[in-house]
Amino acid sequence: MEHTGYILLSRMAAVMRGTDVLATNIANAETPGFRAARAVFATRLQEQRDVATPTGGRPVAYVQDRATWRDTTQGGLSTTGNPLDVAIQGEGYFAVETPRGERFTRAGRFTLGAEGRLQDLEGHAVLDARGTPIAFAAGDSRIAILGDGTIRSENGVLGKLRVVRFSNDQSLRAEGDRLYASDEPPETIARPAVVQGALEGSNVRPVLEMTRLTQEMRGFQTLAQFLETEGKRGGDAVARILGRAA
Repeated sequence: MEHTGYILLSRMAAVMRGTDVLATNIANAETPGFRAARAVFATRLQEQRDVATPTGGRPVAYVQDRATWRDTTQGGLSTTGNPLDVAIQGEGYFAVETPRGERFTRAGRFTLGAEGRLQDLEGHAVLDARGTPIAFAAGDSRIAILGDGTIRSENGVLGKLRVVRFSNDQSLRAEGDRLYASDEPPETIARPAVVQGALEGSNVRPVLEMTRLTQEMRGFQTLAQFLETEGKRGGDAVARILGRAA
């Protein structure tokens, strides 16, 4: 296959990856705390060996899949009235305990699990400032979560939500649609801005994502047609050469 065909295939692979990212964004448009992602691509130059660059020629450039960039813009806050729904205003992540270790999330839709343990929708224990699971006693009925994350009931202070930050949010690895993992030790936020009875929504803008997805799909169709044309052109050239040789 000529360079043109390989370049087209590299671009088609990039479009497919970008389409997958956009589809994931759209699927999570209603997921609390979800952050939209963008595929990041770059140009990779390929040196042509044993040939001289023709006059007016250009380097051969392929599309290189570099990374996925995460939009850290905060989603809108909606009031739910549920005392166990908690949102973070500004920077920070809640910490939860999973079988794979500590993970971090912006999705503050919490519930009471077994033995009064505070947990997320997947059943992971929500951690306090000491890194231990938060649990309520049977007599704790009037639950209040203060702006700094302190949790109180009619029986007194029960603990404080562990809210952390990272020096580079882009280094976080997404695990599913709500959790993040990090190799970097988090920094505890001493005075986070926590809102009880509210949830942070997804920062995905569905109309914009659908527009981008339509553009990507049309671009892929154009590339496929171009590749088909190039294949036919190459086949015709071979046929002519063989016909002359015969």
